[in-house]
Amino acid sequence: MFEIIFLGTSASAPSIRRGLSAQIVKHDEYRFLVDCGEGTQRQILQSGMGFKRLTRVLLTHGHLDHILGLGGLLSTLTRWEALDDFEIFGSKRTLERVHKLLYGVIWPGKKAPAKLYLREVEPGVIFEAKDFTVSAFPVSHRGPGCFGYKFEEKSHRPFLADKADSLGVPFGPERRDLVQGKSITLANGKVIGSEDVLGPLIKGASMAITGDLGRTDNLLEICRGLDTLIIEATYIHEDAEMAGKFGHLTARQAAELAKQAGVKRLILTHFSRRYRERDIIREARAVFKNSFTARDFDTYQVKREENEQK
Repeated sequence: MFEIIFLGTSASAPSIRRGLSAQIVKHDEYRFLVDCGEGTQRQILQSGMGFKRLTRVLLTHGHLDHILGLGGLLSTLTRWEALDDFEIFGSKRTLERVHKLLYGVIWPGKKAPAKLYLREVEPGVIFEAKDFTVSAFPVSHRGPGCFGYKFEEKSHRPFLADKADSLGVPFGPERRDLVQGKSITLANGKVIGSEDVLGPLIKGASMAITGDLGRTDNLLEICRGLDTLIIEATYIHEDAEMAGKFGHLTARQAAELAKQAGVKRLILTHFSRRYRERDIIREARAVFKNSFTARDFDTYQVKREENEQK
């Protein structure tokens, strides 16, 4: 299961109720901060999350409303927290801008007081844990080096403990071997294969965060069948021409992608202050019923078998 906590849902500039782009994705002990707009560190504290285990940032692109909070966040973490390693993922162009911010403003002419790694992103898997992966995929915004991120749990076959009990499989390394797909031989000489004690394949939960983008036709396969799609909706359709000019989407365009790709749930974010939330959600739900508008500090769980807001 993944969990996403929205920290900032406004576009370009903050409003009274919405901070700038940032969200945290959790999976067990892992935490990923996706984008880091101005004021993100305060939003993290206000959310109750705190800074524990927050050592990775995934940047969608290098615009200031998505990276400017890194300066304050890292200044705080390196001064007050027990920070050993910190990784920042982004395109070459994005990391060049981040480097100027950190080493030109935060630590001018100095070495970072912690081990800071700038990880250049290319399309494909950028992080892999035991039971999930994080992949980067290119998106079309303004200029090169813009990425979205896809979080996918690995498919697995559940171990059927009752079946193993009935076959006389002892507790211990024998069960571990069966889970790993190996065969074992019992004390009575009976051979037990993994097929005897493993259930049917279960596909893991999946979600994607696109960041800012101005077209969707190149994302259909990336988004196909997702449990949750988090995508920008800076404009509504009456301003589609303006949206195209600035490389952004309307709520209708986002909903059309969700419908075409067969996603299970759509969460919209990155809203312009010129619109009322009810107009945005009305436009999206006219196309794709299971659409939601994120607010700062909203939390959603992403499960394969259930997609309900917590």
